[in-house]
Amino acid sequence: MPIPISYIGIAAGIFTGTSMIPQLVKTVKEKNADGVSAAMLAVLMIGLALWVWYGIEKEDWPIIITNAFSFVINLAIAILRLVYRGR
Repeated sequence: MPIPISYIGIAAGIFTGTSMIPQLVKTVKEKNADGVSAAMLAVLMIGLALWVWYGIEKEDWPIIITNAFSFVINLAIAILRLVYRGR
């Protein structure tokens, strides 16, 4: 019996949505974000915001929720990068 395509999309969203949690935890523990690229975060966050917009237009809740969650995680990392700058 084939797996419903929506399950594959939800699983993909969960994996990509949680992929930056280890980086967030490491940054908080070490109080250091020197290894985090500001350009990478900016590009990633723009992409995530566009995915959320796309999900809203398509009324696709898995896309909206997983990408909004990813955006929040990356926003937290970006904020910590500013907070820990120069330490």
